Amino acid sequence: MDQTLHPHPPVPARRAPRARWTPTKQRLFLAALLEYGSVHRAAQVAGMSRSSAHRLRARLSGSAFDRSWANAMALHAARMADPFAPEPARRPTPRR
Repeated sequence: MDQTLHPHPPVPARRAPRARWTPTKQRLFLAALLEYGSVHRAAQVAGMSRSSAHRLRARLSGSAFDRSWANAMALHAARMADPFAPEPARRPTPRR
């Protein structure tokens, strides 16, 4: 190989860092899931994809995250079934 044409080896392209399901993103997702009842919309709120949310749930099957997902969907469905039911108590957001 002629070194005058290619004095340096090609630099491999860097991949963008993959988004991760941090505990904060999981909490955002679950809160949005309770609010909207939509996995797609809740994943958007958390900055993740719907398919990655389903993969996470499958990977954490039987965990607190999995149970919280099921509870959020059940509570959302119950609220939609009775639109005159009182809203669940919300925790105040901490001040910074």
